[in-house]
Amino acid sequence: MNAIQAKPESPDYDPITIEIIQSSLTAITDEMFATMRKTAMSSIIYEVLDFGVAMFDADGNLASSGSGIPGFIGMLEPGVKAIMKKFGKADISEGDIYMTNMPHFGGVSHLNDVVLIMPVFVENRIVSWLANKAHWADVGGAFPGSISPDAVDIYQEGLQLPEIRIVDKGSVNQAVLDVILMNSRIPETTKGDFWAGIASMRAGERRLQTIIEKYGEPSVTYAIADYIALGESQSRRALQQLPYGEYAAIETIEDGQQLKVKITISADEFLVDLRGNPKQNNNAMNSSYDATYVDAQMMFKAIASPQTFANAGTFKPLKLITDKGSMFDAEYPAAMSVYYEVSMLIFDLMWKALAPALKDMLPAGHYSSICGTFLGGPHPETGEAQSIVEPQLGGWGACQNRDGLNALYTGYHGDTFNCPVEVTEQRNGLMVDRLALTDEEGGEGEFLGGKGINLDYRVMKDDWWLTMAYVRSEKGPWGLDGGLDGTTNYVVVEKADGSTQRYSSCTALPLQKDDVVKVVTASGGGYGDPADRPAAQVKEDVKNGYISAERALEIYGVEA
Repeated sequence: MNAIQAKPESPDYDPITIEIIQSSLTAITDEMFATMRKTAMSSIIYEVLDFGVAMFDADGNLASSGSGIPGFIGMLEPGVKAIMKKFGKADISEGDIYMTNMPHFGGVSHLNDVVLIMPVFVENRIVSWLANKAHWADVGGAFPGSISPDAVDIYQEGLQLPEIRIVDKGSVNQAVLDVILMNSRIPETTKGDFWAGIASMRAGERRLQTIIEKYGEPSVTYAIADYIALGESQSRRALQQLPYGEYAAIETIEDGQQLKVKITISADEFLVDLRGNPKQNNNAMNSSYDATYVDAQMMFKAIASPQTFANAGTFKPLKLITDKGSMFDAEYPAAMSVYYEVSMLIFDLMWKALAPALKDMLPAGHYSSICGTFLGGPHPETGEAQSIVEPQLGGWGACQNRDGLNALYTGYHGDTFNCPVEVTEQRNGLMVDRLALTDEEGGEGEFLGGKGINLDYRVMKDDWWLTMAYVRSEKGPWGLDGGLDGTTNYVVVEKADGSTQRYSSCTALPLQKDDVVKVVTASGGGYGDPADRPAAQVKEDVKNGYISAERALEIYGVEA
């Protein structure tokens, strides 16, 4: 049995002061987040908010997490510990900043997600670590955007940064930075995002040093340890409220592989068992252990204590078992550029396993794909290379007492937003012909699954390209208690001559002026028997455009 972390002994500290310090930790990471958002160069960061920041204790344990992608924040702890292991405390100096993007060796998801890590010193001792992780739009490699579902190994995916020191005692290693920029197809944007990450951590360092000066380093160190202990005690209390037992789910995905999960909930442990899953793929549909562990963290947090803070103590009851060399624990040099779709598969599978037992917490299946859409080419006005990234909105499943939510990001995303049409058109050089809720039929039940979207990008200049990989492109999100499955995720490319082709994945697909990339995301699964939906509500659904009159008659037997 895993015992609750012992609360640090310190009878002399005023509990009110300690709570003020702990609240300040959150304020510090919030300021780091705001600094990154305001200074970054690429819209995937400053609009979509595809990044995360965090603060750690002296041993690299997560102390405070800011807003942002939960998966990014959760992976930063093993990233900090990887730096500590490689360099050792004796070789780490004040003013150093470290950098890594290696998914196989700690704290990273794929090469585009670049991690920056900074130690914070007081009197020549490390008292904390700060970290920033953001999606960089291009880090080199064989494919524009550094993403390809068809990559066979990591060498094709971009420049590898194996836990390096990029700033040495306050001086940037210009030679290394030059190599990074030379390998990017959009060096000015990459340079801006690099310095935005540095600025974010330096803002956090200033605030933390101010807190230490005001309250003293021993008080702050105690407050951090107490905060982590509190996180654990909250999770263990929440664990007692969950239904004990074993829960399992199996699903066959588009390529024919069968995925499975078994979750065991007991009084002291939340165990996720992923043994027996397929071996790592010879394409980019792979995930690292750290990325998979974060999927388990997010599911545990969602059902155990979703409204409280998260730190290292929060996840003490969680245990993950995988097979080394499987697609959920891939080994070097496996390609991982579309790891996020693998993460969505296992996140959704855990959800599916638990939903029947946790009906008051978990809805039917949602669209369950990041639907990452990568587009690039020369800007129609300046001719400069553009490379944009946009995850897409989709439909969430219905609950036992209400319809699902329309056009929302996945459960993996956290505080993420879609890129405004105005930014896409003015900065990124595309025209948005349509952004609307999908009219595809599916996800009916006593309660309707939420709607996905139709988003049409028109290419404004020749020699553009498209890369994407969407899961749930053949079988829609699962319904619950008699609710129907939702629709599917895919892209249709309509060429300027009127011809069309549907894709679930593609790599650097050539696009020319006036080609239209039509993104279609899935509607969520329905909940309950459609026969139990009141006829008056069905007529209202038809009036509001959620279902057609023909579908209302077919599924509900209601003429509208």
